Amino acid sequence: MAEHHDRGPSHPSGREVLHATVRGAVAAMSMSGMRLLTTRVGLVGQTPPEMVAFEHAPKIICRMSPGQRDGLIVLMHWAYGAGGGTVFGLLPDRVRLKPWAGPIFGAALWLLFEVVLVPVLGLQARRGKALRERAALAADHLLYGAILSEFRRRPSR
Repeated sequence: MAEHHDRGPSHPSGREVLHATVRGAVAAMSMSGMRLLTTRVGLVGQTPPEMVAFEHAPKIICRMSPGQRDGLIVLMHWAYGAGGGTVFGLLPDRVRLKPWAGPIFGAALWLLFEVVLVPVLGLQARRGKALRERAALAADHLLYGAILSEFRRRPSR
């Protein structure tokens, strides 16, 4: 009989991390829906993944048809969301399981983009954006975090 090692209450299991990775992808998919709305109604001109892709894309991406390029950008965003879910899933239970943890994590990802990545990548498309656009992007990151959070009751270990 194999010996069972309890990981303890503060360390997520591999299964929990995988679950968080999937939630991160689903949360990014939800953001895609919200971004479709915010771009169609004119709140957002260009999404962060589009900015990065259009300003720093390898030549092969630039040669794709607009539909192929848009599809690739969406898939890359979902993968990035899954990666964020993995990071979230690795947080200690005492942090990750708080109801506010996901939205704060989502807001932190947005702030990381605005404060660190925009200047480091020199994204010209972000300069001088309206408050309403920044608010819409912050809101979709809060949505990401809310979906990333796990509000269901957890079974006892």
